[in-house]
Amino acid sequence: MRKSVFLIVFSVFLMIFATQNIFGQTIKGSHYELKIAQDQKAVLILFPCFPCHIEHTKTEAGFLKGIEKKGVTTILLDYNQKLFLTESEKQQYAKTLHKIFKRNKITKDNIYIGGFSSGGNVALLMTTFFIKNHDCVKPKGLLVVDSPIDLEKLYDDAKKDVAKNADPEAVEEGKSLTELLEKEIGKPDINREKYKMFSPYLMSAPAEEGNIQYLKNIKTRFYCEPDLKWQLEKKNRTYEELNAYVLEKANQTLLKAGSKHTELIQTQDRGIRANGTKHPHSWNIVDGNELVKWMVE
Repeated sequence: MRKSVFLIVFSVFLMIFATQNIFGQTIKGSHYELKIAQDQKAVLILFPCFPCHIEHTKTEAGFLKGIEKKGVTTILLDYNQKLFLTESEKQQYAKTLHKIFKRNKITKDNIYIGGFSSGGNVALLMTTFFIKNHDCVKPKGLLVVDSPIDLEKLYDDAKKDVAKNADPEAVEEGKSLTELLEKEIGKPDINREKYKMFSPYLMSAPAEEGNIQYLKNIKTRFYCEPDLKWQLEKKNRTYEELNAYVLEKANQTLLKAGSKHTELIQTQDRGIRANGTKHPHSWNIVDGNELVKWMVE
């Protein structure tokens, strides 16, 4: 009798210990890193920027520190070097997320998807994919952080950076972007249908023909820091040549489509990278406390 009672108590102890060990711990898997909140109120799925990885996201996105203690389970993905996705890639990423939720027994309640820079492009495309296909992953919201979501505009602005020759980094990036887009999609003036197909958002196309139409019934946030003084001095760029300009247009398009839950968040003096460098193109423009409130309210 005593032995049976001991075994029952010991088993309960192990179960409690195991449960406590899961919550708040970092779980690493193929293409992802997971932290499960004990009192889960939301799930936040994040995609990295073009050349980045999970460690970069953890370092630069300061709002992630301790976010699981506020009830937010996080899934950080390492899918990068993408400005757009093919249908097979969307299906592959969806399968990965399905496995993560199932394997780790994560409740699919209150899911938010986001990304920084090109990661925001991927986040937007995956969000629309899930909504369009009535997937079991049902995003409640999307956050896009200073992302170049209009590929036609990105191509044109990259060409301008090269022609201006104002900043070596901007010139090199401009050359790389135009080469990449020409190789994978072609030039916009002769491959417009492909740009309509692949671009997360296209200012020059009607809303009902693009991905934006699927976002009107969920919460959306477009983050940017249009530091015009910095952009002019460092890159010789005008407002119309910034991601901020396109994100403003996307927000306006959603409002016209009937969205009641879309926001354009333009910050000031938040663009500071982890090494202390001032740069408006930064994860840090996202305010963590305000983000959590937005997700759990």
